[in-house]
Amino acid sequence: MNLKVLLPFKIFADKTGVSRIVAETREGSFGLLPHRLDCVAALVPGILIYEMASEGEVFVAVDEGVLIKTGKDVFVSVRHARAGTDLLQLRGAVVQDFLSRDQEEQDARQVMAKLEAGFLRRLTRVRNG
Repeated sequence: MNLKVLLPFKIFADKTGVSRIVAETREGSFGLLPHRLDCVAALVPGILIYEMASEGEVFVAVDEGVLIKTGKDVFVSVRHARAGTDLLQLRGAVVQDFLSRDQEEQDARQVMAKLEAGFLRRLTRVRNG
């Protein structure tokens, strides 16, 4: 199979010769083999596993998204992804990513609150002015 993992602004992975894929949905994990019928699945945050003869088993931590299998092509579209061959190291990297992303979101919220407050002050001055 051919596997493409797509992020909003780039292609995260583009692999050929994939022998199996395991993905997680709300209903649980399911596997894809090369001759499986075409399908679409909504993915939940979790671990996507794919296996290749050249690389062995590879784990990809993914955010929620969608998986589409059509013929030999499998497309996975998610917001965030992180790959690794060791689950323990991948877990640590994912935890670190989430912590830094959480801090970035808090910083962005503070900036937006300051911008909104400044806008409201100026608007009040114009109305009263």
